[in-house]
Amino acid sequence: MVSPTQEFYVLIERDEDGCYIGEVPQLQGCYSQGETIDELMLNMKEAIALCLETEESEPLMKFIGVQKVTL
Repeated sequence: MVSPTQEFYVLIERDEDGCYIGEVPQLQGCYSQGETIDELMLNMKEAIALCLETEESEPLMKFIGVQKVTL
């Protein structure tokens, strides 16, 4: 049986060395990195699959959005 398609948002930052860092807010501790955006996204798919395997019993957080705060 094929599982239904799931969508996840990836927050992307770039570190001081130029490496891209990705995080999935819906999955606790789900991070990866890559030298390019394409590499990062491939790595994120693997990280998400691993996080889903280990968190099957825990409910996913629902991603609401990103807000910008200016001080």
